[in-house]
Amino acid sequence: MAGRLICFLVWSSLDDYCRSMLDRDGPVPIYKQIAEIIRAQIEHGDFVPGDPLPSEAELEAEYGIARLTARQVARELREQGLAHTIRGEGTFVGDGTVRRIRRKAALFEEIGKEIADRIRRGELKPGRPIPSEKTLMQQYGVAKATVRHAVVFLREHGWVCTVSYRGTYVSPPESWPSD
Repeated sequence: MAGRLICFLVWSSLDDYCRSMLDRDGPVPIYKQIAEIIRAQIEHGDFVPGDPLPSEAELEAEYGIARLTARQVARELREQGLAHTIRGEGTFVGDGTVRRIRRKAALFEEIGKEIADRIRRGELKPGRPIPSEKTLMQQYGVAKATVRHAVVFLREHGWVCTVSYRGTYVSPPESWPSD
């Protein structure tokens, strides 16, 4: 009985601690703050590939959030390439590869526009390759899928062209969109 009481007190104070870590009045949405906490736990090794992440119900109880907010946490982790969800089973730490490509419009467009600005300023020259996927992933701290969507965005707007088995190159200026 005493062991259960101590355990309850520890978990109760841990829940309070987790809740107090969140800035509920700040500019960063709660779900992003919680996703950042879980990302840090993954990077620290508290969770390893294949481990289940806290369920929606556990996130609700631990952080005092709504079910919708808990779902947004899982979605954020999936979009960062850190997790994957198996319907009816839960959300699990990913193995570093993105299992399902999902569009995250704001982020990949933002990256695409930034690369387009670099092209426009002459930092990336026509006929020369753009930085590799790996380099872009490291520069922007995003998943491979996000980088690939950014390259598709650039290609669709005429900033780059991809040559099979060679890479992606800056298009000639006449192919660039007129702003």
